[in-house]
Amino acid sequence: MEETLSERRSYRCSSSAAEPSSDLGVEILIEDGDANPSESLRKNCSSADFAGIAYGGTTGEDPRDLSDIQSLPPLQIVMLIVGTRGDVQPFVAIGKNLQEDGHRVRLATHSDFKEFVLGAGLEFYPLGGDPKVLAAYMVKNKGFFPSGPSEIKIQRKQIKDIVFSLLPACVEPDQESNIPFEVDAIIANPPAYGHNDVAEALGVPLHVFFTMPWTPTSEFPHPLYRASQPVAYKLSYQIVDGLIWMGIRDVINGFRKKKLKLRPTTYLSDSYNSSSDIPHGYIWSPHLVPKPKDWGPKIDVVGFCFLDLASNFDPPEPLVKWLEDGQKPIYIGFGSLPVQEPERMTKTIVQALEMTGQRGIINKGWGGLGNLTEPKNFVYVLDNCPHDWLFVRCAAVVHHGGAGTTAAGLKAACPTTVVPFFGDQPFWGDRVHARGVGPAPIPVDEFSLERLVSAIEFMLDPKVKERATELAKAMENEDGARGAVEAFYKQFPSDNSKAKSKRSRHLKTQPSKTSHCPSILRCFCLP
Repeated sequence: MEETLSERRSYRCSSSAAEPSSDLGVEILIEDGDANPSESLRKNCSSADFAGIAYGGTTGEDPRDLSDIQSLPPLQIVMLIVGTRGDVQPFVAIGKNLQEDGHRVRLATHSDFKEFVLGAGLEFYPLGGDPKVLAAYMVKNKGFFPSGPSEIKIQRKQIKDIVFSLLPACVEPDQESNIPFEVDAIIANPPAYGHNDVAEALGVPLHVFFTMPWTPTSEFPHPLYRASQPVAYKLSYQIVDGLIWMGIRDVINGFRKKKLKLRPTTYLSDSYNSSSDIPHGYIWSPHLVPKPKDWGPKIDVVGFCFLDLASNFDPPEPLVKWLEDGQKPIYIGFGSLPVQEPERMTKTIVQALEMTGQRGIINKGWGGLGNLTEPKNFVYVLDNCPHDWLFVRCAAVVHHGGAGTTAAGLKAACPTTVVPFFGDQPFWGDRVHARGVGPAPIPVDEFSLERLVSAIEFMLDPKVKERATELAKAMENEDGARGAVEAFYKQFPSDNSKAKSKRSRHLKTQPSKTSHCPSILRCFCLP
């Protein structure tokens, strides 16, 4: 593989590149007389034998060695990514690695992140859904599940907009250059929802990557289901899957029928639930959360993905001067998450810094923190700054517990306090506390002066800093983006010719394969 990949490094495809030629190895399959191949795919894609795609080994078998795929040609890969900036950023790093290996990479995500994706040199395609609306919904409802009838309509519209935008992202030409795009493989995160169905319709391999556990294990519960008894850990994944499916099944099956020309599916179809045989890669450090013993060879823990933003960052002079004028500060920020009472939270933060004698940097983010009634020389308020540049200049960090922010803080050897809002954030707060590099997480609804002061005092303990330094040293040679790429290669189908041949002609509709329901999940087996 080393020779093959080194040869490909000169073939860098992006939206601004010239049209791919035969020596690039990007094959555009056009039917005779078809002047618009992507339109033909969009209108005529139907059921492919998705379960018949042979991934690199089956569960319980050793996956293929990377030397087995030395002949892997340059691929056209689409990444279907839904979420906030923190969800998108790891996939930018992965996409850049794939592109450096000679593949054409399209990152399909929300329009808010278009400049971020294009600025990284990747091809962009817009997905539906508004990340600010999604984030506000998640904060208000503490996760995926609506707290009242009025919230259901909001979430369902967002999901429908996302799902119905997935197919164009896989088959339409680049919007900037109009270069045709015919997907060879899909990488997605679970909140894209319809990625399994699009992969099934187009007959292409799918690889799921995520920053939180989505595969059943008996070692810890699903982050969205706070099961307290170990006996319920594995079941919690099936419960979450089932609840999500009941809320979106009509959207998914409407999408399958109207756009993909596929028959309806059920929760327990071969490719839909979290126990499926689809390869999964998890974007976190095995030094923080080791791979569970009951996860088979189709599951990889690839490491945290870091994107180098510091080297191109030109810090404002006032920030540099403020940092140089005193002791290392404590960072406090909640990224893309809306804060319900920003003025009250800002006041609490300032008081806690004053009581502990610390300097602090407050990141405004989307929550509107940092509107001080009067300036404080021990507080610096900023709008945006790369974590990889800032955190190494901080004594400790306080944040929402997103996987990417948690990773950046730990890599910088910062003791960490997690203030979780929803989703996987309590999971990461628990893991930070279990490693002894931070206090117990403070749920945002319990955020108070007393608890923040206690957390700051905990983080300033030299023993905590020592443990944070040890963890950072263990992670320093970790390259999660490269690890994700190697996992993608390892799990890639040993023979993908079936999928390629099917994409060059109209596909025949076949019934979706389904499984019989175990009694405990019978209620989820609904069309």
